[in-house]
Amino acid sequence: MTRRDIGVALGLPEPICSQLQSWREKLGDPSARRIVPHVTLLPPTAIRSERMADVEEHLRRVAAEISPFTVRLRGSATFRPVSPVVFVPLVQGIGECELLAEAVRTGPLARALRFPYHPHVTVAQDVPDEALERGYQELAGYDASFRAWGLQLFEQDENRVWRPQRDFPFGHATVGPVARPEGW
Repeated sequence: MTRRDIGVALGLPEPICSQLQSWREKLGDPSARRIVPHVTLLPPTAIRSERMADVEEHLRRVAAEISPFTVRLRGSATFRPVSPVVFVPLVQGIGECELLAEAVRTGPLARALRFPYHPHVTVAQDVPDEALERGYQELAGYDASFRAWGLQLFEQDENRVWRPQRDFPFGHATVGPVARPEGW
């Protein structure tokens, strides 16, 4: 029985994705080249390979029930001292993400969370305090909006890189997949 490590997220469109990817790299985040910026809906979850078809059908059904919505990212925040993380918070689309994350975490993806769900985009994690503080200060004025058009299923490969595997558009969305930074 083989297991796969998957996650589900809202991908970010360009230029937002590249902007936040650049910040993650500048701040020295060791995961910067392994994790594309995103809004997590389902954190890393191990599943049996034979359940993958059920997972994909579940995500298709969840996405079909959702309409595209606006997400606005603004400012910076941190989970310190609980966790060494600086992130860009959502100021619009929070409720939609909370409902969506709850729906994703049912059926074949039912699981408890270690921390309460809080939609955000990580820009620095597991870096020295000086880098966390720099990210927190310099991203305080960040402001960007985008239309969330669907879910993305990610899988961690043998090099521990999280790669998008499949897109699940909301409702009757006609927007295609998000632009991915080069190399993803």
